[in-house]
Amino acid sequence: MRAVVIETPGRYSVTTVADPTPAPGEVVVAPAAVGICGTDVHIVEGEFAPTPYPIIPGHEFTGEVVALGPGVTGISAGDQVAVDPSLFCGSCHYCAIGRGNLCERWGAIGDTVDGAMAEYVKVPVGNCHRLPAGVDIAQGTLIEPLSCAVRGFDVLPRRLGDHYLIYGAGTMGLLMLQLAKTAGAASLSVVDINDDRLKIAERLGADAVATHADGLDRPQGWETVIDCTGVIPVIEDGLTRVRRGGVFLQFGVAPSEAKASFSPFRVYNDEITILGSMAVLHSFGRAVDLMAKGVIDAETMITHSFGLDEFTQALQAFRDGSGRKIQVRPGE
Repeated sequence: MRAVVIETPGRYSVTTVADPTPAPGEVVVAPAAVGICGTDVHIVEGEFAPTPYPIIPGHEFTGEVVALGPGVTGISAGDQVAVDPSLFCGSCHYCAIGRGNLCERWGAIGDTVDGAMAEYVKVPVGNCHRLPAGVDIAQGTLIEPLSCAVRGFDVLPRRLGDHYLIYGAGTMGLLMLQLAKTAGAASLSVVDINDDRLKIAERLGADAVATHADGLDRPQGWETVIDCTGVIPVIEDGLTRVRRGGVFLQFGVAPSEAKASFSPFRVYNDEITILGSMAVLHSFGRAVDLMAKGVIDAETMITHSFGLDEFTQALQAFRDGSGRKIQVRPGE
């Protein structure tokens, strides 16, 4: 089969490799569409520590089941599926207490084992979720990032009528925006330096947008502030915008060595809660249901599609910020 293979950081090609053979409990999926996210760029550049090389990237994907390993039941060849990339060991302390996303031996399809930027990929059958009727197979690639956003909402102490401030109007910020709208937000404000993205945020339900939070008229602050950028100056600004008794959610991925400054006194005196959310935890199936219900405007979210041979162009489009969700379609 043909696949994108990252041989070492910074060096990759589209080449021919052996077809995967499913082991007991596994199936082979022919990917229909694969989303690109920031983690893929970090893997290409050698900035994602868990990744071994060489590796085939691609962890946001849907496809058709084409082969079954021994003993597989519940899934049939021809089924269209979205695949949860999470690979938890099941035996460490964190898995034992139901916190598999913090697994001591955490792995993920496309991040630590070969992924979907290929004509075929093998995956555990338990990670496969049938696409509901009415969910387009290409649009279904949004289920994985949506499941991360659902996990983010799981950790928030949500209340009806809260006012939200979201930093970043890329894919994750726009998903958070749409979930907050569904969750009963009283108002939704979005900050991004990209005017085109702010226009999309308004289309998707933002009540106010600005290139800096100073441009928003809410001097008392927001009950819920969510960072979807991972940019340190943005995080530091966001921490100052939380209303007394409010919550700050660190959702964007900052570099592992980065440090942010904040006022411990204000955290104490104003009873500010600071939370983090990492990847997927018991949220993939709910993301499937939300997609089926139409909570996410998938047509607006997906803007670019490339063939497997155009992986370089797809990466560049992501880096340029020229669209929203960028896809590779290995079968085209």
